[in-house]
Amino acid sequence: MKDFCEDFSDYLIHTKSVSANTLDSYVRDVKHFLDYLSAEDLQSPTEANQNTMENYVKNLSRLKKSNSTITRNVASIRCFYQYLIISGKAQTNPAKAVKLEKIQKKVPQILSGKEIELLLAQPNIKEPKGCRDKAMLELLYATGIRVSELVELNVEDINLHTGMLRCRTEKSERMIPVYQTAISMISDYILRARSLIIVPDGGHALFTNLNGRRLTRQGFWKIVKGYAEQAGIVKEITPHTLRHSFALHLLENGADLKDIQHMLGHADISSTQVYVHMLNDHFKEVYNNCHPRAKLG
Repeated sequence: MKDFCEDFSDYLIHTKSVSANTLDSYVRDVKHFLDYLSAEDLQSPTEANQNTMENYVKNLSRLKKSNSTITRNVASIRCFYQYLIISGKAQTNPAKAVKLEKIQKKVPQILSGKEIELLLAQPNIKEPKGCRDKAMLELLYATGIRVSELVELNVEDINLHTGMLRCRTEKSERMIPVYQTAISMISDYILRARSLIIVPDGGHALFTNLNGRRLTRQGFWKIVKGYAEQAGIVKEITPHTLRHSFALHLLENGADLKDIQHMLGHADISSTQVYVHMLNDHFKEVYNNCHPRAKLG
């Protein structure tokens, strides 16, 4: 079934023009599904039916996969069968009728100003690694860009003189201001530390791992997690925690929602409006905890 996976990958790249992250997750999910079919003695995905899909979902549950992971898997498989139908290799989509449990969205964790300061204080900037890590953390909190966008940055994307960052994706490009502390830290990293860790053929990557190659999302996530533990931050940290904190802190201090939408790179403002709800919940909690008469009931 290897050919199915390779052809599906080509379809996602050339026809759907999906991002690298979407490509990786969809292909990984479909490969796992095809392995399951082989284990069930099915020779082709066209032999699968709705019952097969329902059993596969039950199998994912037995493996203790989260509802969000299962939902993503089914979405990947639905897309895979759409490709098979379009290419004339299948007539039906057995994943289409699968019913899934409704996912309750988790409210993103937000770091307080004090927790942000604690996190940013952890890297030892006297060492090349610490200098790089501090620059990355400062830049992420300064701009709110995604981790996937951070690791794809090249040196020429940051203008140290104007204090602006150019963030490019496959479909768009946006300019984001960067506060002076972050600019100074990035400048220090580029001038003093980057040359000590990048390899001769390391390219233009702004941030590299200690082997001199472009840093990965997974590598950055381990770095953040390590510093959060070091700082004694007990909140559940995710790769997006600094992005969420950036957005809420801007909103809390009077930034316009449209400006935040642009900086975050949201295509639809409804994605940005979640921070308004979070801010309202935060103010309500502060009111209930702090107003002397709110405690009387």
